[in-house]
Amino acid sequence: MNKPLITYSSAPVLEPREGCDWADTMVLNPALIQTDDGKIHMLFRSTGPWPQKNLKGISDPYPIFLGYAVSTDGGEHFCPDFTRPALSPNLSYQQDGMYIFDLNGNKVLNWTNGCIEDPRIFQIQGENYLTVACRLFPPGPYWEGDKRRDNLPDWATDENNPIGQIAVRNDTVTVLLKLDVEMLSQGKYDQAFKYVCPLTDGNVSDNRDVFFFPRKMKIDGKMQYVMLHRPEDPRKFGVEDLDKPSIMIAAAERLEDFATGKASNKLFAKGEFDWEEERVGASFPPIDLGHGMWLVSYHGKQLPDYGYTQSFMIVKEEENSFPKIIHRMSERLIYAKQDWELPDKFLCPCIFTTGAVVDKGSLIMGYGAADQKIGIAKVNLDELVNYIKTFDSQGNKVK
Repeated sequence: MNKPLITYSSAPVLEPREGCDWADTMVLNPALIQTDDGKIHMLFRSTGPWPQKNLKGISDPYPIFLGYAVSTDGGEHFCPDFTRPALSPNLSYQQDGMYIFDLNGNKVLNWTNGCIEDPRIFQIQGENYLTVACRLFPPGPYWEGDKRRDNLPDWATDENNPIGQIAVRNDTVTVLLKLDVEMLSQGKYDQAFKYVCPLTDGNVSDNRDVFFFPRKMKIDGKMQYVMLHRPEDPRKFGVEDLDKPSIMIAAAERLEDFATGKASNKLFAKGEFDWEEERVGASFPPIDLGHGMWLVSYHGKQLPDYGYTQSFMIVKEEENSFPKIIHRMSERLIYAKQDWELPDKFLCPCIFTTGAVVDKGSLIMGYGAADQKIGIAKVNLDELVNYIKTFDSQGNKVK
């Protein structure tokens, strides 16, 4: 069977906007959701220099925002709102300014204070949610190297600070937000997002690429939420002798339990092929294929030859246990080819998908290219699934 035909935007559907301070440097990694009227709504990651928050004169911080755009023609074109961000970090350097009220009215530490990265939109039990990877403090120009700590206040650099090592390292914590798409589409951004809870513990491991299956599954005799995540160090989750970022699967009875020891965790997938040598992580939320099967997209990273590339697997639900991989491609299927997708600020080639919708049999995927622009890729869903099924669970071609 031949590979399915994937079509790509011949030019970016969104790119940085000159003169827009929060989006003039990078626009990337879009989340997508389609409403009953056929519109495709996008939340995209963006950044620009923020000299007014330069704390120590080392480098200007680049806080990361979420912007909103909408398409009325099946993802061919998107109309962005660059008048204001849809969701902004608070950017406080004072501990007493780093709190927020959660969905239940509790005053909690606001992990979205410094950066709000890589949105993914999905449903849980029929309601819309969003995950974002967050930092307490904004980094400097991160394409120039590790700039996470350039704008840390003095109290955060103290090993004995009240928040822990996560403040010292300024690593990522993934946060769950509830999303009101109607408020979002009307530009009522202040009413569109409700802070739910952190899903990962930054004092255990930097952790991102997090999202849920849309419905609970029976695991260990209990109906539980099921989440994919990608810790920097899987050994912290009981996976011995695996020190490369890999995909874990977790289950818990409450959403608030995932950032605690109450969740059960299991290795889901590790790098197996040359283009996955440095890491693998899940990409956009699962697509329901029916009969207990799910399409899961994921990315691999390898330098210097491949960079970030994308592929797919099919997962099947198990009776009273975690779902398992039944088909996994050994081939990278989506990777940078066009001039506008190739590296610019970053040396690493990068195609990164964080959102997809299915419309009239077509899988419409939003992707960040070169960590600076946004494109749309489309493929016939049935043809893609049938091709993935020509591989077994280990990536071998089925004869």
